[in-house]
Amino acid sequence: MPKKTAKKVVSTVEAIYGQDVFNLKVMKECLSKKAFDSLSKTINESGVIDPAIVEEVANAMKDWAISKGATHFCHWFQPLTGSTAEKHDSFISPDGQGGVTMGFSAKELIQGEPDASSFPSGGLRATFEARGYTAWDPTSPAFIKQGEDGATLCIPTIFCGYHGEALDKKTPLLRSSAALAKQMERAGKLFRLKPVTKAYATLGPEQEYFLIDKSFYQQRLDLIQTGRTLFGRKPSRHQQMEDHYFGAIRPRVLAFMEDLDEALWKLGAPAKTRHNEVSPAQFEIAPIYERLNLAIDHNLMCMELMRQIADRHGLVCLLHEKPFAGVNGSGKHNNWSVVGVDGKNWLHPGANPHENAKFLFTLCAVIKAVDEHADLLRASVASPGNDHRLGANEAPPAIISIFLGDQLTDIVEQIEKGEPKSAKAGGMIQIGADVIPDLPRDATDRNRTSPFAFTGNKFEFRALGSNMNPAGANVVLNTIVAEALDQMCAQLEADMKAKKDFNKSLQSVLQAIIKKHKRVIFNGDNYTQEWHQEAERRGLPNKKTTPEALKAYETEENVRLFEKHAVLSKKELLSRYEIYMHNYKSVISYEAECARTIAATQILPAAFQYQMSLADAVKSFDAAGVSNKTAKASLVEVSALIDDLAAGVKAIDAAVEAHDSLKMKKAMLDARAAADALEGIVPADLWPLPTYAEMLFLY
Repeated sequence: MPKKTAKKVVSTVEAIYGQDVFNLKVMKECLSKKAFDSLSKTINESGVIDPAIVEEVANAMKDWAISKGATHFCHWFQPLTGSTAEKHDSFISPDGQGGVTMGFSAKELIQGEPDASSFPSGGLRATFEARGYTAWDPTSPAFIKQGEDGATLCIPTIFCGYHGEALDKKTPLLRSSAALAKQMERAGKLFRLKPVTKAYATLGPEQEYFLIDKSFYQQRLDLIQTGRTLFGRKPSRHQQMEDHYFGAIRPRVLAFMEDLDEALWKLGAPAKTRHNEVSPAQFEIAPIYERLNLAIDHNLMCMELMRQIADRHGLVCLLHEKPFAGVNGSGKHNNWSVVGVDGKNWLHPGANPHENAKFLFTLCAVIKAVDEHADLLRASVASPGNDHRLGANEAPPAIISIFLGDQLTDIVEQIEKGEPKSAKAGGMIQIGADVIPDLPRDATDRNRTSPFAFTGNKFEFRALGSNMNPAGANVVLNTIVAEALDQMCAQLEADMKAKKDFNKSLQSVLQAIIKKHKRVIFNGDNYTQEWHQEAERRGLPNKKTTPEALKAYETEENVRLFEKHAVLSKKELLSRYEIYMHNYKSVISYEAECARTIAATQILPAAFQYQMSLADAVKSFDAAGVSNKTAKASLVEVSALIDDLAAGVKAIDAAVEAHDSLKMKKAMLDARAAADALEGIVPADLWPLPTYAEMLFLY
């Protein structure tokens, strides 16, 4: 690329980046110094906003938004539907003389009152109790959502009921972040660190997705209503050539990706990587990591933009975890780490003994947390769509285990034995006291089959489904690590009070954790049947379905955990169980009804038409005295499959009538087997649905 062109591209990105965000740069320009200093402190320290500055902030935000073309504002929140919600109000107020003024008050900025009656609550409030409140989250900046002919100021908020119950995903996320920060700050004191920042978690969620031509989508009732194909024969060629992953990006897709990057950059979302994924028509976008709360808001913006921008390109973006059977499904890789009061990533092996002592301390906290609370991690990624990945032979399995890599595992094993003396080759750095060995830096391979893998300076939780709001999984992750840190800090604090040597106490705590929780470490192939057998021998849970997994939200032990750290009350936690189980049953039910409709009104009529043509052919051959064994055999085969499909339709009807989710799933699979077999026989010009070969390759 010519030098001049490259400079132009860079300057363009720099010019547009964050242009639709009411960020610190904008605040500094349009707020008084007092208001800016106060608000920036609130944002950086997750504190309470000073009421004295809110009116000034609201005015500045309104003026900035209007300059961007905004006529309306909304409180943008994350109800327990799993998506986002917004109610738009205009800035206008009648001036009493036939005109209007544009206004936006402090009250409108801080608090809204959307009707809560139609959002899922899981028993937190009665249906007739409609009052709900949204409250401004200043740690996530307001942004402009551009429309076709106008714009809207979007203010990220929490959403709670009349009595303060969390009716959303963001409220417990902020609570869990506070719980984690509290324990990290205790750890900072133990390591005698001078605080320079409030501790916080970071996140970089990688997002997988499919793109197909809109014309195919519009002919598939199953994709329209369920997000996945309920019928479809695997094509002769799919992903077995392994030539799509990181392959050259086709112009039409690249144009979509370029528009997506630009839209995200305008919103201050640090989109970094784009590439072809494993399956044909599958792709991925990944950001640079940032503070967890903001990263989740950006991921939700990204999913919305992907759908909108795909539509403008004549495409449809599919975010279902398994839109196509028989090929790679889509996940969301949750790259999580934690920053201490010293402003450093505590999951990054450092360049001196003190840094590496912090690293091993944090590493062992995560190992302890994952082993003790694997049930909650599994529950946090449970959904009917994700069941097609987690319970099947696809990454990652439903068994929660940790990948550390051979060299880091070797270090851990030496600590367990209490005689750490050396480390395997791979670029050594020193760590802490002489009782802790050298530690390898950047010597860890990646394990794509592991649900929870250490990848150099973070943990990658790979079990999230592509369509999920990542807040739920991170609420759990923050909380269980906070609990592990709490227990570890308590032991070290007691030892310090007893005048014990800190290094020896630390070694003892780490050694005890490794001995007790090493069963969760596995560096091999998580797909194999041998691992499933080994995991069972180790006592690791294997919850293959959503109903099994969600039971973790009901246990008294887990209720106590969330209440202890003030993340979710018992009532709030149990409400999640009710909501997610209702969602599971509803999805299975409408999938079954959709499958029944397609089978009965599209596939069976096409099969009958072919059956009649075969029958006519057999009659004609017989009348002509011509041998017709092949035609008769085809007629028998098609007739049998038609009977099987018709039986499947009846089985679906019976299962739906009985409200039996398990029977619905089996009946759908039986109907699909017959329909997919018919797809391989019925002439292409009669088949009523776009095929996998068309959808996956013609874009």
